[in-house]
Amino acid sequence: MTDGERQEGKPLSGRFKKTVFLNDETGTRMYLQRTLKTVVTTKGAGLHTGARVALTLRPAPVDTGIVFHRTDLPGSAPLPALAHQVGDTRLSTLLRAGDVSVSTVEHLMSALAGLGIDNLHVEVAGPEIPIMDGSAGPFIFLLQSAGIEEQTAPKKFYKVMEPVEVSDGDKWARFTPYDGFRLDFTIDFTHPAFAQKNRRVVLDFGEDAYIKDIARARTFGFMQDVETMRSMGLALGGSLHNAVVLDEVSVLNSGGLRYDNEPAKHKVLDAIGDLYLLGHPVIGQYTAYKSGHALNNALARALIEREEAREIVSFRAEEDVPSAFQCWRLRHA
Repeated sequence: MTDGERQEGKPLSGRFKKTVFLNDETGTRMYLQRTLKTVVTTKGAGLHTGARVALTLRPAPVDTGIVFHRTDLPGSAPLPALAHQVGDTRLSTLLRAGDVSVSTVEHLMSALAGLGIDNLHVEVAGPEIPIMDGSAGPFIFLLQSAGIEEQTAPKKFYKVMEPVEVSDGDKWARFTPYDGFRLDFTIDFTHPAFAQKNRRVVLDFGEDAYIKDIARARTFGFMQDVETMRSMGLALGGSLHNAVVLDEVSVLNSGGLRYDNEPAKHKVLDAIGDLYLLGHPVIGQYTAYKSGHALNNALARALIEREEAREIVSFRAEEDVPSAFQCWRLRHA
């Protein structure tokens, strides 16, 4: 969970013009888009609303992207999972189209990014995506249970060509060019659980694995903030079963932390989900200090606006794909 400010968005029409195909060798296998093999459904409570809702994930055609649908509001507008659709960033990321919204999308989006899912219809019968255990782990299990299949169009990536940075006071987030996907995140909380060595996380997905190193990191919060949050209509579904809770000196969860630096890793998990609202995986480095949903969204929008700072690229040969994304390769008969 991270603090943020309300972010009102406007559609960024006409921004996706330049597509660069690499290694156009006849007969080589392209690196392809992915969706699910079959429909899968689960149920759970929302972290902030406390409402129990059904969640259904359905395969989608090529170039659909990730699209959310409120099935409890028949005829309501679909919600594309794109940066300019973000309408609120207070403690979670909320997508909005007119009067229709879905909140707390970042953990599911992070899992989709971690597995390289490009196209999906997400149907939710309520205002918020279920929190599950507070991490992306249950979503990874759900997606893998449905199975993943390649489609018939090349996978697209956002390649960072020039540095892009946004800031808010002493908080900042930055993209820089890098041939892969690397994240360097530093948090700054005054608490014994955040020892100096546990405040910074550096992950390079050419070497590290999303499922092993990030997916199980749970959202976290402080006991002294709970009453304030609930008075604001937030964290109504929060508990020790779906969040790491800290008092002034310790972690209250009986099982302790899943990683020594679990809170910092969860901030990385959130960032991966927020940045996947670009609509494509990022080839580049993300570096941040005390960033949250608001700055992550601002950074994604800044990259989209700065046409000279990025390209949309695809790979016509699998061997040319940066090693950070090789884990997505499916075995071919």
